[in-house]
Formats: sequence, structure tokens, C-alpha cells
Amino acid sequence: MTSIGGTASGMVDWNLAVATATRLVRPGPEVTRDEARAVVAELRRHAKASEEHVRGFTRMGTEDTHDTPVLVVDRPGWIRANVAGFREILRPLLEKMQERRGSGPGGAVLGAVGGKVTGVELGMLLSFLASRVLGQYETFAPAVRDLPAGGEGGGRLLLVAPNIVHVERELDVPPHDFRLWVCLHEETHRTQFSAVPWLRDHLEGEIQSFLAETDVDAMTILERVRDAAQTLAGGRPEAEEDDGGRSLVELVQTPAQREILGRLTAVMSLLEGHADFVMDGVGPAVVPAVGEIREKFQQRRAQGASRLDLALRKLLGLDAKLRQYRDGERFVRAVVDEVGMDGFNRVWTSPNTLPTKTEIAKPADWIARVHRRSET
Repeated sequence: MTSIGGTASGMVDWNLAVATATRLVRPGPEVTRDEARAVVAELRRHAKASEEHVRGFTRMGTEDTHDTPVLVVDRPGWIRANVAGFREILRPLLEKMQERRGSGPGGAVLGAVGGKVTGVELGMLLSFLASRVLGQYETFAPAVRDLPAGGEGGGRLLLVAPNIVHVERELDVPPHDFRLWVCLHEETHRTQFSAVPWLRDHLEGEIQSFLAETDVDAMTILERVRDAAQTLAGGRPEAEEDDGGRSLVELVQTPAQREILGRLTAVMSLLEGHADFVMDGVGPAVVPAVGEIREKFQQRRAQGASRLDLALRKLLGLDAKLRQYRDGERFVRAVVDEVGMDGFNRVWTSPNTLPTKTEIAKPADWIARVHRRSET
């Protein structure tokens, strides 16, 4: 097993999280060795082809994409990569909580159960998510063994082969078309960060500001993680009613955090909506079955697989992510319709030209602010 680093005596036993998730994650769909090799090879070809498609459609320079590797991974590979990413981005918060451990309300309990309980429960959640993610651009991706990342702060693009195969079979859509369609979405995220050098640092700064404002005792956060894990294990099937719909993110909001979260929500809505818009814009020319795929995938995305999915989506805040796809795509489409692609691309000029949460819902306000200011 790849070591993620850190010690088991910390706030989270990261290696135990990896081991737990890897042990619990469901096996992927049945494929022969030759079929698996063919899927991996095809996804790599599609990822490469998607670079040119996305560059041409978005008119965004992507000369630095070579610094962000494309990795076709299995479910354990996705788990290892995400644990490494979580550990990196959460480091300041966990260090802060570690300092408060002795005197905080949850200090005694955490001192007894340590990072092992947290590692096990985090592993349970990751095992659930690992069978659902099709692809992911890891913005904050430290290199670990067998999982390289770009230098100078570059990320990496993950394509989770067994999940892609599972969904294409579930939806009963042409595999070649579906795989390219997925790659177009994920390549758009890679383009966003490689073509907009300030975006990663801006996003990291917002996240760290959000975490720095966190003033919740460690025991409270542990309880929320445990709630999610017990829901996954079937111990709380009515979790969506019991927790009042609160997510882990909503739990730790102060007034300052609400402002930061509003900005983060707007940025994530933009990035996800832009990826959906590009995927649909490029799709008709290169993905013959794009209409069928889009319709079936939207139904699947909206419905979720089960009551358990709905409970966990609420608890983890994933229902908010679904809204981001819809709201962001509407924003991008409205702006492009009004001022064209080059006019829309002014959004990438600086953090000041990013849409606010209000502007995501009212694209005309963003157009008025950004275009009027730049033309006067």
C-alpha cells in the first residue's frame, strides 16, 4: 500500500483511511484483462484528443497542459490520490485542531480514540465515493508513489476506468461516445487551470481562508463524519430527516465563512457549468450519441441511485454540487449567447471578473459590471 505520510497519532490516520476505503470499496464491473487494457488505452486517446477539441471551442490557451498528467486509475488509485489531496489542503485546519485538542470539548475523546477512528470512518466515506466518480481534475495534488502530479503547483487529471465502464453499461449508451464525452468534461477543468495561472492560487487562498475561520471543536466534526459513516453502514437510514438537511460544510460556517463560501460556490458553479457547456458544445461534432447520453446522464445525476445516495448527498453537501452544474451552465450559456465566447472569456481576467453568487443567477448583472467597466 502507498504510504500517504503522517503519523497514526495525529488527528487523522491517513494510511488507515486508505486501507479501510480500499478494503471496503466495491469491485468494479467484470472485464477481461484485454478489455481492461483496451479501455485504458482508449481513455488515454480520448483525453489527448479532447485537448484540441476543448482548446478550439473555448479559445483558451493551454500550452501548459503538459505539466498536468492524465492518469487512468482504478478505484483504489482514486482513493490514494484523494487522501493525499485531502491531507494537503486540510493540513492547516488539522494542525489548528491538534493544538486545541487538550483543552477543547472533544479533546479527551479524541485523545482516546485518536486518528484511527477518524481514519476508519473517512475510509468508509471514500469507499462510497470511489465507485461513483467518473473523472476528476485534482487541483491540489501532491505527488505520491505511482501518482505523479504536475510541478510548480500543477495538478493531475484522473479518469476512473471501472466507474466509466459501469455507467456506460448502466445507461446502455455507446462506450466509445460515452468515454469521449466524459473526457471532454474533465479536460475542460484541466484547461481552466492550465490556461488561467492565477486560478489555482486564488481558489486555494479562499479555501484556506474558509478553514482559518473554522471555530468548531474537533469532537463536533468527528460526530458529523461518524453520522455520514453510520448512514453508509446502514445504521441511520433516516439520516436525511435526523440531521435537518445540514451538510458537513454548513456545520462549520461563521458569518465570515458564509461570505467566503458564497464566493467559492460561485467559482465552483462557474467551473462546473463551463465544463458542461463545453461538453455539450463540442459533443455534437465528435460524439454522435451526445443527445442520448446527455439525457440519460442528467436523469441519473438528478435521481441518484438510492435512498442511501440521497441521504449521503445531503450530509456531504453533494446536492449543492448538482445545483452548481445547473446554475453554472445556465450562466455560461446566457453570457455566451449575449457577448460571444471571447466576451465570456473575460471571466478569466482576474479574481475581480469572476461572477458573484448573485451574478451566477443573474448573468445580465455580470455582463453589465464586467463589460461596461472594461468599455468605459
